[in-house]
Amino acid sequence: MKFDIAVLPGDGVGPEVTAEAIKVLETIGERFGHQFNLYYQLIGGIAIDKTGSALPDDTLKMCQECDAVLLGAVGGPKWSNPGATVRPEDGLLAIRKELGLYANLRPVKISPMLTNSGKLKPQVLEGVNMVVVRELTGGLYFRKPKKQWQTPRGRHAVDTLAYSEWEIERILRVGFETARGRRKKLTSVDKANVLQSSMLWRQIAIELSAEYPDVELDHMLVDACAMRLIQDPAYFDVIVTENMFGDILTDEASMLAGSMGMLPSASVAGIPKEGSKIFGMYEPIHGSAPDIAGQHKANPIATILSIAMMLHYSFGLIKEMEVVEKAVNEILKKGYRTSDIMEQGKTVIGTKEMGSLIAGGIEN
Repeated sequence: MKFDIAVLPGDGVGPEVTAEAIKVLETIGERFGHQFNLYYQLIGGIAIDKTGSALPDDTLKMCQECDAVLLGAVGGPKWSNPGATVRPEDGLLAIRKELGLYANLRPVKISPMLTNSGKLKPQVLEGVNMVVVRELTGGLYFRKPKKQWQTPRGRHAVDTLAYSEWEIERILRVGFETARGRRKKLTSVDKANVLQSSMLWRQIAIELSAEYPDVELDHMLVDACAMRLIQDPAYFDVIVTENMFGDILTDEASMLAGSMGMLPSASVAGIPKEGSKIFGMYEPIHGSAPDIAGQHKANPIATILSIAMMLHYSFGLIKEMEVVEKAVNEILKKGYRTSDIMEQGKTVIGTKEMGSLIAGGIEN
């Protein structure tokens, strides 16, 4: 089978972790007889430097013509001036919007081999296996007015939090459908005690639940959810929430897995279902980590697991996905670690070594 993939390595450690994911993808192609055609384009800071735009027209056009997109990371201190008219993150927000990628799926599954690598007690992590479904193209990050201005009384700023009924309903459906395929438990996270947008969110969740009588729905305020993620993370099966809440909660949840370098994500333009293929953009949840860029210390596992999600959702290659996940687990079982998940008695290796070991563990 042939598949076209737009590859956007981006900034910082993005090119490093992307290269290792491609190494694994090409090995899958060789073992299973697939052809993955890769088309490299610019996004983020490097795109600003070379074209003046964080998302050049050529990049967007290529993504629209491909079956899936692989993204590394964007941003860094070089482009962090608050007064800049163009920022790397502008490219990330724009590509999500332009490609219609309204649903971000972030699985959080704790590897038994890593229960001692984080800060939480191992017994707290036992049985943790959840998916966070985050709305990705609305809310505070996209709505207008969004501006700063000066008055005689000082500086002011405004961001706008707004959601329409159809935006809320479609992301809630992704949550319900995802839960239906798992343990049939959906936690809808909002701030309905103070925010009108959250009150609407909760109303629609209750109304929609009538179509999913087999799915248990509960509602949780975002601050309570943040606490429970640390106290009792195994409670959750599927979490569905709006854009900013999801951004914060998924970064918090990454610490359950020991590091942001362990968690993949898929941003998709619809409801993923078994047996169907859906367009998506796949990326690790971590940023560009400019402090370690070029040192080959970055953990490529999140990007490699993002490739596994691509194989599943966009290409329908279930066995190949399982093979990638197995290869990652086997390398961890053998005691190999990048520095972010290092623990006593294990062997620390770099980005390239980790990618090569995982690729070498790919079997038919």
